[in-house]
Amino acid sequence: MQDKIQSALGSTVDKIEFPQALSYHSGKVRESFTLPNEQRAIVVSDRISAFDFILGTIPFKGQVLNRIAAWWFEKLDGVVNHHFISTPDPNISLVKNAKVLPVEIIVRGYLTGTTKTSSWYSYQNLNRMICGIEMPEGMKKNQKFEAPIITPTTKPTEPGAHDAPITKEEIVAQGLVTAQMYEQVEEYAMKMFTLGQKVAAERGLILVDTKYEMGIDSEGNLMVIDEVHTPDSSRYWIANSYEERFNNDEEPDMLDKEFVRRMIVGAGYDVNDLEKNPADFMTDELRMAAAEKYIQLFEKVTGEAFEFPEELNAKVRIEESLQSLLK
Repeated sequence: MQDKIQSALGSTVDKIEFPQALSYHSGKVRESFTLPNEQRAIVVSDRISAFDFILGTIPFKGQVLNRIAAWWFEKLDGVVNHHFISTPDPNISLVKNAKVLPVEIIVRGYLTGTTKTSSWYSYQNLNRMICGIEMPEGMKKNQKFEAPIITPTTKPTEPGAHDAPITKEEIVAQGLVTAQMYEQVEEYAMKMFTLGQKVAAERGLILVDTKYEMGIDSEGNLMVIDEVHTPDSSRYWIANSYEERFNNDEEPDMLDKEFVRRMIVGAGYDVNDLEKNPADFMTDELRMAAAEKYIQLFEKVTGEAFEFPEELNAKVRIEESLQSLLK
């Protein structure tokens, strides 16, 4: 595996060109292209973001994220309404168009994290308050909550703007989402998180927390969009070592993007120093280690073997797949 990852370091998927699309949006990780018939092609690149920066690329990361998201969306059929249609390419998801809600939902099952938006930071520095929720006294880092908590954030559209914690009451008062719609948003989130934790447990994993995005379809119905339970949007721990490591005040064994954040911090990046860019700490060694973690999580969650592409330069293949969607 390491030889294949190393050979792909110089041919990762970054920018994709598709000028025939009706419209185009580039996010931190995904390139989104509007197609006819109320559909959209989402290309999942190999870019990785953390600490609100795009740090670089990880070999095969886009393929892992796209396939994990597709696997989970199929599990959600009949549970919640979602946008996923098919995967015409390992890096592409064909989805229904949606008007994106201006909030994101984070469901947290454990007290943990490293960033200023984490529950652990709020517990230590903000009087145990997060998004209007007071967390219990006397908890330790990485401890399980009695019941999962829902902590929404804003979803700004301005370039350079960052997500910010917000309360349920503020969302409704500011007219971001109606009270009735927000109740359905939380209902969807808890249904997905409950299913996610159940399936993860069956695979020897703990789904610790996760982010959900939702939108409105052409008929005004709520639907889940973006990605579900991927290592970019979720935190996973290895179940059989969690209790012992927690009792010994050790960090859990993990299979998610948090591994990258901690390696960057361990290499000397200070999250409180705004003059430093964490991308400066992204070595090839870290990129390879992250790729291996992503692939391991894919295989652990899905029970399927990861298929390495025959052609490492996926850009041409992806752009040809996009052209075929117009036909």
